Amino acid sequence: MGGSLRLFSVRGIDVRMHITFPLILIWGAIQFGLLDERGVPGAVFGIIVTLLLFAIVLLHEFGHSFAALYYGVPVKNIVLLPIGGVAQLSRIPEEPRQELVIAAAGPAVNFGLALLLLVPVALTGQLDGLLGFDALLQSAGKLSGGAIFRYTFISNLFLGVFNLLPAFPMDGGRVLRALLAIRLPYVRATRIAVSIGQSMAWLLGLWGFLGGGFFLILVAFFVYIGAGQEGQLVEARHILRDLTVGQAYSRRALSLSPTDPLQRAIDLTLSTFQSDFAVCDGQRLVGLLTYARMVEALNGQGPDVPVGQVMQTDIAPVGPRDELFRVQQRMTENKLAALPVVEAGRFLGLITNRDVGELYSLASSWPAEQPLPDVAAASEV
Repeated sequence: MGGSLRLFSVRGIDVRMHITFPLILIWGAIQFGLLDERGVPGAVFGIIVTLLLFAIVLLHEFGHSFAALYYGVPVKNIVLLPIGGVAQLSRIPEEPRQELVIAAAGPAVNFGLALLLLVPVALTGQLDGLLGFDALLQSAGKLSGGAIFRYTFISNLFLGVFNLLPAFPMDGGRVLRALLAIRLPYVRATRIAVSIGQSMAWLLGLWGFLGGGFFLILVAFFVYIGAGQEGQLVEARHILRDLTVGQAYSRRALSLSPTDPLQRAIDLTLSTFQSDFAVCDGQRLVGLLTYARMVEALNGQGPDVPVGQVMQTDIAPVGPRDELFRVQQRMTENKLAALPVVEAGRFLGLITNRDVGELYSLASSWPAEQPLPDVAAASEV
């Protein structure tokens, strides 16, 4: 994730902190420092409980991650944000029982931690009225072990319960989708779960607007957007999963030679609809000149620099039989508008976001009882 710093790695999973994360520590210090004018002790309390809460968030995300690894799902990283944390899995398994276990593993960690935290809570004499709201307010901001353990215990328990609300993209939404998918088609189960999630987002937002606080409005916004994105992703995967690059790529894509000046790429960009170019030595692919790289080279080295000096050589090509959905996800993740298509070492053409979009639109409207023709939906360039 852009704008994040790597902290450490566990079982090959990078733990990263977003650059805005320190803002939550500042907020915690101000929030508890101003509480009943408790000043510096309250501010220190706020920083400590905020750090403990995010340690719990990290363990929660490790719960998801280790469950995913158990089912062979790679985990890219865990990113800590001011509003929580997220484990970025390479994919969500469509096997309902696997998704159910992965989704439930996070809250299960919270409930396990709650049992462990009961020990220090009991040793510090905080069991009486443990879940009472008044008692929580009295202890909040007091720089003592008992107050810190009480507040951490309740925050951890709240995190586990809150995440089980049946609203995407929270764990409860995924649990709901998994339970529905046991009996219903996966896409239909997702649509139902998305609708419920977005309805709950409206209720949370209304609650926040009527006095629940700005944080609830913020959570409602992210729940609504996250649910919509999950629905779009599943719809796209459902439509594109049986399609291949060979059905979509542009066979008439223009290419450049390593010895061509950058000016030729600029001229072609201005005179055609193409802005990304494969660089070939004969029919052999040797690199890719993206539009972003073209503009960067033009600003830094001028229009006469040979394309071979500024092209990218670290972008792996795709093949005509590669799954279109995976290729589209790769382009999105790497912020690429095009990828070269190669077979048996020979350059065939480019697959672009435009090509994918065109085939997606056609496949979405195609009669379900008729197979889509296995020919290229080649776009003119």
